[in-house]
Amino acid sequence: MNRPKPLPTPFTTAITAALIGLAGCSKEGAGAASAPTAAPPATVTVAAPESREYIPTETLTGRIDAVDSVEIRARVSGFLAEVRFQAGQTVRKGDVLFVIDPRPFQAALQRAEADLESAKTRAAQADRDAARAEQMLKTKAISVEEADQRRTRLSEAKASVAVAEAALVTARLNVEYAEIRSPIDGRVSRALVTPGNNVSGVDGATTLLTTVVSVDPVYVYADLDESVLLRLNRFRRDGVLPVDAKGRIEVGVGLADETGYPHVGTVESLDNRLDPSTGSLVLRAVLANPDQRFVPGLFARVSLPSGPKTTALFVPDDVLGTEQSRKFLYTVSASNTVEKKFVTTGPLSGGKRLVASGLTPTDRVVVNGQLRIQFPGQPVAPVQATNSPAR
Repeated sequence: MNRPKPLPTPFTTAITAALIGLAGCSKEGAGAASAPTAAPPATVTVAAPESREYIPTETLTGRIDAVDSVEIRARVSGFLAEVRFQAGQTVRKGDVLFVIDPRPFQAALQRAEADLESAKTRAAQADRDAARAEQMLKTKAISVEEADQRRTRLSEAKASVAVAEAALVTARLNVEYAEIRSPIDGRVSRALVTPGNNVSGVDGATTLLTTVVSVDPVYVYADLDESVLLRLNRFRRDGVLPVDAKGRIEVGVGLADETGYPHVGTVESLDNRLDPSTGSLVLRAVLANPDQRFVPGLFARVSLPSGPKTTALFVPDDVLGTEQSRKFLYTVSASNTVEKKFVTTGPLSGGKRLVASGLTPTDRVVVNGQLRIQFPGQPVAPVQATNSPAR
């Protein structure tokens, strides 16, 4: 038996309308979510390359050496009595470093003084005898032969005095040499012979006691390539090579633990010939060393001017990328799209990398945000660097 359907009530009618409305909203929302939206352009920071004066340079590998280096050797033979310095100590010219027992030399000095006095006495007597002989010869009281003999004895006595004087000088020198002094200002090495040992002062077999090297200034030696030398000479003849007020070529010097070339020296000399086996010539620069930072034997980097002053472009070194040994950087065009430019770079100067070619002063270089760039031609939103141009 079929029952009659219940009539809709106001409550059921309201629920049905609400469900139909929700279904319609769900369809509209699904349609809106499926529509793609364009991503905003990536934001990158740009700056113009720095344009400033630059002097082309060549980087050389050098070695520090002392201006003066002295081997301290015994000049007399004897018993080493004292060592009057500490290893590595800074000494002044004339400071006593070693003492050889002076007593034998003092005794020899006293004997030389006595010998001189004896020779002078004999010379005085011979002088008086010769003077009397001259008077007696006038009266023919003595023969000519006797007078000649007295003159000869006078000459021999004078020669004996000269010999005794020379012996005295030698004896005094030996006493002086018993105190071995530093001939220069500098830093002394360790004592190679300790007290209690005998040392030799015989020529050809002298005992090496220690060494002393000067500390300020120092030399920097470096090998200069033939092609660089020819270019350097040409620019110098043309008068376009940068020099200081005294006409000297300045060089920058940096040690292994330093960045750049914080120390300035000057070229002191170039060797007089090239080494045919290496095609290079030895350059020597002089460098002040007031704080004794430079120790003989240290390796050093030398920056040598190799051309006239010019204007060059510089960018931060970290904006450069490498692709198959070629350097590149990103720039932003006038239409705000990315351009990839391959460039030729040079050395660092003032913390920035020189760009020799491939870049113009008006280019906007991407200095921050390179990781947001996915491909050349990508649209970007450039923001000017606050310190533009890059410093």
